[in-house]
Amino acid sequence: MYRPGRRNLITDIAGLAVGHATDEHVRSGVTAVLCGSGWTAGVDVRGGGPGGRETDALSAENLVGRAHALVLAGGSVFGLAAADGVAAVLSSRGIGLKLSKEGIAIPIVPAAVLHDLANGGDKSWGVSPPYRELGMRALAAADADFALGSVGAGRGAMAGSLKGGIGSSSVDLGEGLIVGALVALNSVGSPMMPDGKTYWAWAFELGQEFGGGGPPKSTMDLSDPAPDESRLAWALRRLQPGANTTLAVVACNADLSTAECKRVAMMAQDGIARAVRPAHTPFDGDTIFAVASGELALAKDLLRAAEIGRIGSAAADCLARAIARAVHES
Repeated sequence: MYRPGRRNLITDIAGLAVGHATDEHVRSGVTAVLCGSGWTAGVDVRGGGPGGRETDALSAENLVGRAHALVLAGGSVFGLAAADGVAAVLSSRGIGLKLSKEGIAIPIVPAAVLHDLANGGDKSWGVSPPYRELGMRALAAADADFALGSVGAGRGAMAGSLKGGIGSSSVDLGEGLIVGALVALNSVGSPMMPDGKTYWAWAFELGQEFGGGGPPKSTMDLSDPAPDESRLAWALRRLQPGANTTLAVVACNADLSTAECKRVAMMAQDGIARAVRPAHTPFDGDTIFAVASGELALAKDLLRAAEIGRIGSAAADCLARAIARAVHES
């Protein structure tokens, strides 16, 4: 019987730390994931309107394939500046690649952003958006324990017509193998069935981590009435390319390669499809990063491929649970 890790957070993978910085005036924020001295990483993008930075550095055919930190941010394109702040602080700590013994540390800080510019906060920042400073603050707050709900990158997020936010979960697969997920949920699709009470992800819940509501009470609850005028107007306001997104990080403590991290990220995308409908629309920027600490050695033969599949499947389940927790905690 699988069970969550001790915290039921992505930081059950030893060495990870997560920090938030929230600007209530702007109604936006940043979430930073610190990966120690640099972990193997990959990324998979499925949404039709993504916004990201340094994702190509995580391609298996390229040189680096590692990340020192990951940044999830509100603010659409302006939020990408949060990674500048994180990179500057890490470099000042001597964390990053060094091309020579005396050279400056060059941190690899991939980032992805969601669109929360129409949420009513004050966005009149002129030529000084707050995200670089928010990135620094999020990094300074990084810890093994962190808040869920309407904080950090999830502060201004929506999930369909519901409040979105930050969610996380983990699972202990036994024999020392831990998998976890972190999500900033700002999707076009809804995490709820048409009854408005049942999570699409209900079947993946462990314990009562998002309320213990269970399955729908009857098939009658699943009838989907035609949208009234107010619901249609809401949908039309939300349906803009790049205006919605599910951003996630999945992690494990196995010794994965960059290509294997990519495979885990690809499999983890199924967690979005299990928990949000519709998913991966032209209006979403769905992006999943996968990182691996390398602490646990996997087999080197065909059994290794089976273990990668097991990790990817668990990552998808964790992400579905994290999505429901994001809504429950918001």
